[in-house]
Amino acid sequence: MLLTLLSIFFITFTDKSGSQPITFADRATTQRMQWTIPTDSLDYAVSPIYIDSLRAKGATILHTSRWFNGVTTDMPDALAEQVKTYSFVRAVELTRDSTTAKAMPRKLSTQLSEIDYGAAQKQLDLYNLPPVHARGYEGQGILMAICDAGFLHADTMRCFDRAHCLGTFDFSDDAKGFFESSNHGTHCLSTIAGWQEDYRGSATQADYYLMRSEENLTESPKEMDNLVAAMEKADSLGVNIFSVSLGYFNFDNPAFNLSYQQMDGQHTRVARAATIAARKGMLLVVAMGNEGDKTWHYLATPSDADSILSVGAVGLDSVMAAFSSYGPSYDGRVKPELCAVGYQTALINPSGKVMAGNGTSFATPLIAGLAASVWSAMPTATAQEIRQRIIRSSHCYAQPDARLGYGIPNAEKALDFPTDIDYISLPLDGERMPKGQDRGIIFLNGHLYLRTSAGLFTLLGHRVFPFRER
Repeated sequence: MLLTLLSIFFITFTDKSGSQPITFADRATTQRMQWTIPTDSLDYAVSPIYIDSLRAKGATILHTSRWFNGVTTDMPDALAEQVKTYSFVRAVELTRDSTTAKAMPRKLSTQLSEIDYGAAQKQLDLYNLPPVHARGYEGQGILMAICDAGFLHADTMRCFDRAHCLGTFDFSDDAKGFFESSNHGTHCLSTIAGWQEDYRGSATQADYYLMRSEENLTESPKEMDNLVAAMEKADSLGVNIFSVSLGYFNFDNPAFNLSYQQMDGQHTRVARAATIAARKGMLLVVAMGNEGDKTWHYLATPSDADSILSVGAVGLDSVMAAFSSYGPSYDGRVKPELCAVGYQTALINPSGKVMAGNGTSFATPLIAGLAASVWSAMPTATAQEIRQRIIRSSHCYAQPDARLGYGIPNAEKALDFPTDIDYISLPLDGERMPKGQDRGIIFLNGHLYLRTSAGLFTLLGHRVFPFRER
């Protein structure tokens, strides 16, 4: 079967004329006050005047991006050429063309096989999570978002406590229903929230939203903008942890393909969005990809983003899975940050059966569940403080590499660290840096930085947010 697709464009505006701050959930507002996260221009909606102008010309607005001041829209190519001339339009970018695509999935590949129950316990033992659970911390009070390609039967499976699912959001234009397509999201969710006689997930007491950004019949840059929209929604809801087992580097149309040089956290909108989300107080947990034994072999975006946790895959024996994608990011940052069981991962399939799956897709929600459990023990901590605790607990922290990164974390160790943890995060483009007093090269959290009178910079010249010392 062939699918005929419409051309999709991302239109960037010059300003936010007539816009107002978006309405945040009470939880989000409270957390921003608690963590002293200021309101800025990124919290203002896209201009309704410009949106109305596009609609009046026949464009269909699929979703907006306040972080990148633009809209994702489908429209005829001729109209797109006309829109380029509008005074309020900065750029028009094609993100999905109108060529036909084969009706076949192109997601982070996974393999499944039947297993015994015992592996579910072992994958939590590997990063020492059961002692944290035994102390009563299983994600209580933490709000998560799991974003994927679909959640087949997750609305009826008895292993999920529906009281913990606070809602669903669909940012794709997939024709199938939210709970009718793709078991990939169901498998990932089960490693966090699944709980039945022969299985227990990594954070069964956390609340969560389910989000769909992936389109199962095609692979195009539009899906990255869908994911940006999901991150922005999660920010407005006060989500603490955003887990996503999706990654991008090649597409149905090779003209859109990305290069390794673009895996620097700065090139793709979705990687920049992940860093913005981190600065807004979210912890992003992102799969590295399953290309380690293929020609590409590098990480996929948005795992190249800064201030997140990108996740590689190991087996229960702590040995790196051959398929787990390689780091570092192109600009030399340690990737992956962490690893968890992604080879023969115990999970629950849509029929309620415990199975084993392979892929960094499944290692990722295990790390997200660990983070939720640890964070529930210290709810006043910031996302970056939790991130640094987990990284510092990892078994290769002193000697990270391009395969394991900082290695396999130790949940109990992360929980018991003292509170004097330094952390860094990237600023928005163009943000001025506070002036410092010293100059020179410094080593911080596993990375080299240039310290100047204008602040901290990566060795490639990307400006970074000053670290905090306590």
